[in-house]
Amino acid sequence: MAVTLNEFDYSAVTPEIEELAKKAYDSTLIDSELYKQWDVKRGLRDLNGKGVLAGLTHISDVHAVDIIDGKSVPVEGSLYFRGYEVRDLVRGISARNDFGFEEVSYLLLFDKLPNRQELEDFKHILARYRALPKNFVRDVIMKAPSSNMMNTLARAVLTLYSYDTAAEDISIPNVLRQSLQLISLFPMLSVYSYQAYAHYQKNESLYIHIPDTEISLAENLLHILRPDSSYTDLEARVLDIVMVLHADHGGGNNSTFTTHVVTSTGTDTYSSVAASLGSLKGPRHGGANVKVIEMFEDMKEKVKDWKDEDEVTRYLADILDKKAFDQMGLIYGVGHAVYSLSDPRKVVLKSFVERLAHEKGLDDEFALYDMVERIAPTEIAKRRPIYKGVCANVDFYSGFVYRMLDLPIELYTPIFACGRISGWSAHRIEELSNNGKIIRPAFKSAEPVRDYIPMDERE
Repeated sequence: MAVTLNEFDYSAVTPEIEELAKKAYDSTLIDSELYKQWDVKRGLRDLNGKGVLAGLTHISDVHAVDIIDGKSVPVEGSLYFRGYEVRDLVRGISARNDFGFEEVSYLLLFDKLPNRQELEDFKHILARYRALPKNFVRDVIMKAPSSNMMNTLARAVLTLYSYDTAAEDISIPNVLRQSLQLISLFPMLSVYSYQAYAHYQKNESLYIHIPDTEISLAENLLHILRPDSSYTDLEARVLDIVMVLHADHGGGNNSTFTTHVVTSTGTDTYSSVAASLGSLKGPRHGGANVKVIEMFEDMKEKVKDWKDEDEVTRYLADILDKKAFDQMGLIYGVGHAVYSLSDPRKVVLKSFVERLAHEKGLDDEFALYDMVERIAPTEIAKRRPIYKGVCANVDFYSGFVYRMLDLPIELYTPIFACGRISGWSAHRIEELSNNGKIIRPAFKSAEPVRDYIPMDERE
C-alpha cells in the first residue's frame, strides 16, 4: 500500500499505534521476583534503597547515615563540596554579605576556596564569556520556541557546538574553557528561551535585555528576566543561595551520573551537557519542585483554614490515599533517596525563605509550608512501609522561592540547571582526568532463547 507523506498529524497517537503500544508494553513487563532471584540492583540500588558504589569523586559528598556496630543509623544530613560543609560555606558567604555562586563554582572546579584576587579574576573570566555568538538569539533561540525550556536549553547547547571551532577537543584546558562559557551562558540561554516562548506562544511582549558584566550571575539572571530589570538585594541573594545549594549533590544523582556515563564515551562537552539536561528535566529529578507548587496551589483551594492542622492533615491523608491532587499518592517535596532525618539544603534554604516570605507579605503561606513539612512525615509513616525516615527535601521550598521571585514556572528546572552546570563541569573534568574506560553496567536477560520461526509458520 502506497503511503502519502504529510497527510496526517505526526503528533497524533493513532489507533494502530495504540494497538502496537499495548504489544510493546506487554512484551517489556518483567516479573519483579526475578530481581530478587538474581540479586539485581534495580536502579543501581540495593533492596534498602542504598546506591551501589560505582565510582569515586573528590568533588561532592552526601552524608546521611553512620555505621554503628555494622548497622546503618540515620543522622542529620550533611552535604560537602570538596570537603567543606555547605552550611559553613553559606554562613561564610552571608557573613561577608556577598554573592556565593561564583565562589562555589571555583571551589568545585579547582578544589580550593579562592582568595580575593583569585575570585575577582575568576569573575572577570566568567563575565567575559557572558555573551552569545552574534545573531544566536535571532537565528537559534527565536526559531521554533518550545513550551518546555529544558528542551530548548538542550537544543541551544547542542547548537553552540556549531559555533565552536574546537568543539571535539576534549583536552582539559579546552573542556574547562567550554565549561566556563556554559556556566556563564546558561542564564541567558534559559531566560531568552522563555522570552521567545512567552512572546510567540503566550502573546506577551518580548524583552531581550543585554547581560550586565558588572554584577553577579544571580543578579544578571533577574536583570535579563524582568521587564524593568529591577530586583531587591534580598531577592538576588536568595536566588544566589538556591544556585549554590543546587551546584552539586554528590556523584550519584541521576544527572551527574549521566555526566560521568556520557563523558566516559569520549564525546564532546555539548553532547555531555545536553544528556545531563535531559536527565534533570524529569519530574523525578529536577522537575520535582514544579509538582510541589502545583500541589500547594490545589491545597490552598481545598483547605479552607490554612491554620487548621486537622484540616491540613485530612488533605494530606487524601493525597496519600490517592483521593486528592493528582491521585498519585505522593506528597511532593517530602522524602529523599539518601536523606532520612533532614536535607541540609532544605535546612539552609528555609531560613532565607522565611525572610523572603516576610518581605513579600506571605507569612501565612510560609506557615502553611512549615505545617505540612512537620505533619507529612508522620502521615506517610502511617500508610507506607518505611525502611528509613522521610523528611522534606530542597524541592519542598525551592519552588516557593521561585514563585516569590515571580519566576515563571517554565524556568524552575532551567534555574536548577543554571546551578548544577558547575557541578556537571567539575565531574566531567574529573571523569576525563581519571577514567580511561567506558562506563557500562551489566543487564541480565530475562528472555528465554527461542528457535527462529519461518514467516509462513507464524501465527
